[in-house]
Amino acid sequence: MTSFVTYEGDLRTKSIHLASKDSFITDAPIDNNGKGEAFSPTDTVASALASCILTIMGIKAKNLDLDLRGTKAQVTKVMTSEPRRIEEIKIEINVNKSFDIKIQRLLERAALNCPVAKSLHPDLKQNITFNWPA
Repeated sequence: MTSFVTYEGDLRTKSIHLASKDSFITDAPIDNNGKGEAFSPTDTVASALASCILTIMGIKAKNLDLDLRGTKAQVTKVMTSEPRRIEEIKIEINVNKSFDIKIQRLLERAALNCPVAKSLHPDLKQNITFNWPA
């Protein structure tokens, strides 16, 4: 098993990662009867994609003896209704160090093939942009 997820009431869940005992809560968003006091389940999906992209870039960078520490991702989740679902995840990756174009392409290719990206439904638009310093 990976985790335990418990419904806490009032549209809130608590997830506990079994290996680390780390935890987080989710709340339903305000526009879907919730309090919006924490990440919603769909927020965690969008954030998981960004985390996966940065992790895979970090693995590739480590293999190339490079350091991406401080690289950030801005995440925007776009919802649709009928059925209510995530329509698009926009992620802007802001890399804090410059690399030659060959390294940039290697890191981008690795990022776009992260496991979360490959696990999401093909109808979900993944709009990923990379900003590299000059």
